[in-house]
Amino acid sequence: MTAKHHVWFRAGTCIMLATALSLALPTGAAAQETGDAPPHWLVYIGTYTWGDSEGIYLLHLDTETGELETVGLAAEADSPNFLALHPTEPQLYSVGQMPDEDGNTVGALNAFAIDPETGLLNLLNQHPSIGGGPCHIAVDQAGRHAMAANYGGGCAIVASIEDDGSLGETTAHVEHEGSSVHERQQGPHAHAVDLAPDGGFLFVTDLGIDQVRIYRYDDEDGSLEPNDPPYAETEPGAGPRHFTFHPSGDYAYVINELNNTITAFNYDAETGALETIHTVPTLPDDFEEENTTAEIRVHPSGRFVYGSNRGHDSIAAFSVDDDSGELTPIGHTSTRGETPRNFNIDPSGQFLLAANQDTDNIAVFSIDQETGELEFTGSEAEIGAPVCVAFRAPFE
Repeated sequence: MTAKHHVWFRAGTCIMLATALSLALPTGAAAQETGDAPPHWLVYIGTYTWGDSEGIYLLHLDTETGELETVGLAAEADSPNFLALHPTEPQLYSVGQMPDEDGNTVGALNAFAIDPETGLLNLLNQHPSIGGGPCHIAVDQAGRHAMAANYGGGCAIVASIEDDGSLGETTAHVEHEGSSVHERQQGPHAHAVDLAPDGGFLFVTDLGIDQVRIYRYDDEDGSLEPNDPPYAETEPGAGPRHFTFHPSGDYAYVINELNNTITAFNYDAETGALETIHTVPTLPDDFEEENTTAEIRVHPSGRFVYGSNRGHDSIAAFSVDDDSGELTPIGHTSTRGETPRNFNIDPSGQFLLAANQDTDNIAVFSIDQETGELEFTGSEAEIGAPVCVAFRAPFE
């Protein structure tokens, strides 16, 4: 394992998808059939700023051709890696870094206002992440709170969102304890925060302790309470990293960074419990070189699941059994670059964007709506150390 895969601030590329709820787009193939997708998406790209990057960048994705157009720097910021968009308001949030009162660099949550004419960003304020290495952020469905995971700190926080979009007080802070069998599991490493479809539970994947922690979440006051059951376990040494729900709400999936697998779960919406269905590998049987997994996404149609491999530098594709949630391998597609920590699918389900951290490029792939197979469109953009891609509908 190389250092660039170990250290949080060298961790790489993550892609986040969000749209304004008022758009009310149909998903998957239905969006293409009805023609309701806009001419283009606004695409915000978070980065790590150790090299050529200066912050968050803005692109346009043509929804007919899949062509990417680079608009330029949307906002300067210190390593604004993972991004999340407000569900209804023109606001964007990121994790990153900021100086404290003594001039030391600490983890941060950043709040930005989006200019509806240009799509550029204006910083509203910053909020300490209360933990080292913030690496993931989300906004609740009501738009009242933002939550973030701290990899180095092994903890998660929730902060209120004020009427003007700025971040207010910390409403919850939970710390994990424990360890596991891998050399990178000497302590907890919270890696992602994801809300249940109804917003009543928050799931925090922790790579360091092989658990998906489950909390009861109140979007009125932003509080977190341990659930019963309090967590779901993966195999020892799996290293759960990112987590996502099937559109039906019946299933959930976690990608395991350290043993290169995906675990499928049945989900009980009343209790918040996750029950393991099975675990599948993300790599071909004959691949024996170094690899770690990164992002996981479910196609808007619910028919396919995708996961990224860093080392094999590919997207692994799976079909989903509607009745059981089980995954069947489809194949692997090169990401046309190195270290695809993350990727995402545009809201219409037509295109997958793979961001390659170590080759500073984002490649566009078309998705076959019947088979789930990926094909490179020939379009790509150059962005230094891309870390997160967030889709938003253009302003009317």
